[in-house]
Amino acid sequence: SEIYGRKVKTMKGLIADFQRFSLHDGPGIRMTVFLKGCNMRCSWCHNPETIHTQAEYLLKPENCIHCGQCDEGCFAGARVLCGTQMTVEEVMEEIRKERPYFGEDGGVTLSGGEPGMQAAFAQKLLAACRAEGIHTAMETNMSLPQEVLRPLWEQTDLLLADLKLWNSSAHKRWTGIGNERIKDNILSSSAAGVPLILHTPVVAGVNDNEEEIGAIARFASTLDHLWFYELLPYHPLGLSKGKSQYFTPKAFEKPSAERLEALAAAAAKSGIEVRIAGKRF
Repeated sequence: SEIYGRKVKTMKGLIADFQRFSLHDGPGIRMTVFLKGCNMRCSWCHNPETIHTQAEYLLKPENCIHCGQCDEGCFAGARVLCGTQMTVEEVMEEIRKERPYFGEDGGVTLSGGEPGMQAAFAQKLLAACRAEGIHTAMETNMSLPQEVLRPLWEQTDLLLADLKLWNSSAHKRWTGIGNERIKDNILSSSAAGVPLILHTPVVAGVNDNEEEIGAIARFASTLDHLWFYELLPYHPLGLSKGKSQYFTPKAFEKPSAERLEALAAAAAKSGIEVRIAGKRF
C-alpha cells in the first residue's frame, strides 16, 4: 500500500499480539501493540515469536492431545498462529476499546520485535493515535538507519530504547549486530528533544558487571531528555511461549537481587536516576 494518498486506509501491518492493561511499557495503564519482525537475534530473546517477518505457527508439543485435527485448527493450544494482518483502523478499533482505562498518564506503546521493521505502518499507527490525543511510546532497539527511525520518533511522545552492551564486539556476539548505529540514533533522538527511557536487559554471564553497566550509565548521563535508566533482569519467558521454527532463545541464569543492586549502585554514580524493573533504586 502507498504511504500517502487514498490507499493508506488499506495499508496493513503484521500484528503478533496485543497486551491490554500493560503497566510496564511506559507510564500509566497502556495497550502494547506487538509488531512482527526483528533485525536482531538476541540470545536471550524475550519475544522470539515476534522475530520472523511472516505469520507462523508456534508449537507447544506438551499441549498436544493427538486428536489428528491439526489442519482444522488446534483446540488444545499445541499449534497457535502468531501474526495477523490488520489495517491501521482495525488496530485503532482495538485501542479505542481500551482508551477508557488509559486515564491521564497511559496510552499506546508499539513494541515487537522491532517496530521499525514495519516502519510505514508503525508511523501511520502512531500518527493515528496522536491525532486522537492518545499518548504514544515505542520500544525500539534503535539499530535501523536513522532515515527509517526518525519519522517514527517524530510521531512518538516517548522512546523506550535498549542499549544491551557497551562493547560493540560483545554486542554483535550476543545480538548479531554491533551497537555504533544504536548509540548514534540515541544521541540524535535526544538532540531532537524526544523523551527517553534507556533500558539494559541484565543477563548473567553476558553484561552483569559494573564495567558494562557503568559505561552505559555514563553515556546515559549525557542525554538531555533522559527520564531514567532502567535495568531489566533477565527472565526466561521467551522459552515458554511455544517453539518457533525460526529462532529459539538460549537459557540463562537470572541475576540475583544483590547483583542487580550492585549494578544499579554503579550506574547511579553517573548522577542519573536508576530503576530496577520499574522500581526506583
